[in-house]
Amino acid sequence: MPAHLDLAKTYTHADMILSSRKSPRLSLRPAPFTSLDKSPLSSTSSRFNFNHLIVSPPPSPGLPALVPRHGKPIPTHTPRRCLRAALWLAGVLVILYYGFSRLQLDHGMKPVGWATHSGDQYEMVGESELPDFPTPVVVTDGRGRAKWTVSIPPDHEFPLEPKQYAEICTQNMEVANHVADLHSHIHHQHAAHYGYYHVDPNFMDVAEAEVHGLLPGPKAKTSMKEHGSLIGEKKDGLIESGVCEKTMTFLLETHDAGLGKMLMMLWTAYGLAQKEGRHFFIDDSRWVYGKYTNFFKAPPLPACRPPPRHEMLPCPHHARHLVVSAVTAAQTFGGAFNEEFENPRKMEVYRQKPVFDLARQGYQALFRLNEADQKYVDERSLSLLDKTLRPPPEDQNGIIVGIHVRHGDRHPYEFQYRDSYVPLDRYAEKAQDLLHNAFNDSNGDGEVNAMAEAHSLFVVASDDPEVYESEEFSHASRAQEQIRLASNKVLESSKPSPAAAIRKFVEDSVGWEGGFFAGMFWSLGKPTSVPATAVEAPDTKLPPTEEALRLRELVGRAYLMDLAVLGRASDRVVCTVSSMGCKLLAVMMGWENAVVDGRWVNIDGDFEWRGVSW
Repeated sequence: MPAHLDLAKTYTHADMILSSRKSPRLSLRPAPFTSLDKSPLSSTSSRFNFNHLIVSPPPSPGLPALVPRHGKPIPTHTPRRCLRAALWLAGVLVILYYGFSRLQLDHGMKPVGWATHSGDQYEMVGESELPDFPTPVVVTDGRGRAKWTVSIPPDHEFPLEPKQYAEICTQNMEVANHVADLHSHIHHQHAAHYGYYHVDPNFMDVAEAEVHGLLPGPKAKTSMKEHGSLIGEKKDGLIESGVCEKTMTFLLETHDAGLGKMLMMLWTAYGLAQKEGRHFFIDDSRWVYGKYTNFFKAPPLPACRPPPRHEMLPCPHHARHLVVSAVTAAQTFGGAFNEEFENPRKMEVYRQKPVFDLARQGYQALFRLNEADQKYVDERSLSLLDKTLRPPPEDQNGIIVGIHVRHGDRHPYEFQYRDSYVPLDRYAEKAQDLLHNAFNDSNGDGEVNAMAEAHSLFVVASDDPEVYESEEFSHASRAQEQIRLASNKVLESSKPSPAAAIRKFVEDSVGWEGGFFAGMFWSLGKPTSVPATAVEAPDTKLPPTEEALRLRELVGRAYLMDLAVLGRASDRVVCTVSSMGCKLLAVMMGWENAVVDGRWVNIDGDFEWRGVSW
């Protein structure tokens, strides 16, 4: 038999043996024929064939069924897989959030550095050295955390220009918001304003910044130019006192020619300094009226000395050494100040009691006229009071009704008189009513004490000389006669006759028809070629002449003595609350007399007493 036939029989026999060993219970069906079932072209391809992985054999009877029994769905998501997916999703969202936040922060904020003023926009510009002008700066502490402070060159002239103080306060707000955004890693909308005693945790005081080496230290202080003079500073002494812990320096400078607004601000600032435990100083180097000591006695001297001038900041308010001036009135006496000190549990004018008390404290400490003027005020007040006394055994004396009339460039609040002035007959009628009510039923039998009323006086103070000559007040007494603001009509009548051969020299005089006007004030001391009534804006760069200061001093002293006599001698006061002098008179009378007892009467509408106007 040929060999190949034997081999075929052998293979056939083997097949029979395998078939006989199969379980009779297992019925196998061949899978449908596909192209994948083709025999390999070679032994190599047959050895590495993956067809058995693609076409799976039927499941074994002992393995779990692919289709769950009883119709249950196939569990496709396990709790671990859901948790993993949630974590991945949260991570992606966090990455996207910080990415967009960083893009928004980088787009909205400028690089850290010095704050400079460019037009109406404030930008942060990186620099390697401190600027040579006053400006807030951003610094970093030892841990790399951003802080901000105010850099004023130690050799800079003091006080700064009013515009510079205003710019520093505006820039401080921008820089404070910028540093707050750096700490929060996001640019968000900041509050319109904070509480009056809000403390910015990112602010570093000048002295603290110097200790950390972030600003020039004590060596740079030796070249400081201190041209300004501080009232209350001890300049002579064998032992130099230490620097005050906390101070407030009030700058007597304003573009407003009026004296009343400055006085109210000065008194309130002093009371505020006492409440906050600050030592108080006054700077008069740029006061339009001249030297403070020409009008008042020096304020009480503290036991310490003022700080270096470059440490005096206009804001923030919690700075150790604060500067207060007319240009920073909105920061010091603005809305936050009223929210802090007004009494919310009271109604109407009684809400202003805490603010009134601050001004009253300043009046009692600072309103001390120079020796000559104070002597005249005392004598004038006593002479007026003597006229109201009745001889014994009468115990009912007359009273003094003070009347303050403000004309000039100050118009009333009341709508119908806002373009003119309150008529003088309203002053006279209200004064007469107060006088009548004071003695009505004073004897207990319903009769008026006519004798006491006859011994009463009307005392008038006004910036308009024509008021004294009016029909309503021609019989009234002047508050003071030491310095008079005369009208042109009076000046013409007082001139010597041209027929006289020899006459004494008479200075040029200026009439005050209509009252006190800012243009008239600024023109004092000008050459005669310039019209005396010319309205000119003050040029603060040019110092006033000695003649201008002398005339301004006379105007200021007349105003102060008018207030001093009315505030001291008057039992009742009639005035218009639109005038700052009227508000000052209320402070001088005191809260009980002026408000509680109603002896301070306003005839300018239904408006009430308020303090500093800004």
